[in-house]
Amino acid sequence: MTAIKGILLAGGTGSRLYPLTSVITKQMLPVYDKPLLYYPLATLMLAGVRDILVISTPEEQPNYQRLLGDGSQLGLSLSYAVQPEPNGIAEALLIGRSFLAGSRVMLILGDNIFFGHGLQTVLHAAREQADGATVFGYWVSDPQRFGVVELDPDGRPIAITEKPAEPRSHYAVTGLYFYDHRASDLAAELKPSARGELEITDLNRSYLELGKLSVHRLQRGFAWLDAGTPDALLDAANYVATLERRQGLKIGCIEEIAWRAGWIGDGDLERLARPIKDVDYGRYLMKLLAE
Repeated sequence: MTAIKGILLAGGTGSRLYPLTSVITKQMLPVYDKPLLYYPLATLMLAGVRDILVISTPEEQPNYQRLLGDGSQLGLSLSYAVQPEPNGIAEALLIGRSFLAGSRVMLILGDNIFFGHGLQTVLHAAREQADGATVFGYWVSDPQRFGVVELDPDGRPIAITEKPAEPRSHYAVTGLYFYDHRASDLAAELKPSARGELEITDLNRSYLELGKLSVHRLQRGFAWLDAGTPDALLDAANYVATLERRQGLKIGCIEEIAWRAGWIGDGDLERLARPIKDVDYGRYLMKLLAE
C-alpha cells in the first residue's frame, strides 16, 4: 500500500452552530453516540492512514489531546498543530508542511461524515494514485452552496468554481482530498481570496491546470454529511442513530476499525472496553470480542 499521511482539519469558529459552539468546538459536539470528530478520523483509518496530524484552534488543542492522546491505543501516531485563525482549508497544507515532509496526504475536514457500502474500496483506490490529486464529487440539489466541479462527457474535470451563482454542475466537491507530494508547494503559491482565505478550490484548480486532477463521483447509496449547521448536525445524528439501531453495528467506531485492521489485538480492545463495559459503547466493544 502506497505510503501516505493524514491531516484532520478541525479548526474554525463553528459560528453557524452558535450558541452550541460558544464554549466548545463543533467537532466535539455529539453525533448520536460519538463526538463529531470520530467520523472523519474513522474515514482516515478506513483508508489505512495511521500517521495523522490534527489541526485545531489553540484553545481546543488540549481537548483533542485529552480525547485521543497520541493515538497509540488505536495503533495510530497522532500529532497536533494549531491554526490560530480560520485562514482557509489550504492553509492546513502549510501548517503541516514539516509533518508531511514531501509525502502524499489525505486531507479531511473535521465536520464531514462519509458512509456507504464500498467506501473503504473507494478510499484505497484513491490513496494508490501516486500522481496528482483526487477529489470526490457528490450530487447535491443546491450546488450554489458549494465548490462545484464541472465534468466533460467522459467524466473528466474541466472547471471548478467556488459557490457559483449559476452552477453548471450538480457535483459538489466534498471535504475529502488526496494530494501528491506537490500539495504544500502549490498551496504556498496561492493568494488569499476576497474573503482573506487560502481556498482549497484554488489548490484543486492548480492541479486541474496541470492536468493532474481526478474526480471520483460518489454514487447513490453513499452518504456525505457536512454537520456544520444545526439542521445538518441533527440530520447526521438521526442518520447514524437509525442505521445503528436497525443493524446493531456502529458507524465511526474507531476502536473497532483499529481492531479489525489488526492494528490492535483482542487484549488491547478489551482494555479499552472494560472501563466502560456498563455503557452501550463499551458493551458493543465487548460484544465484538465475544463474537
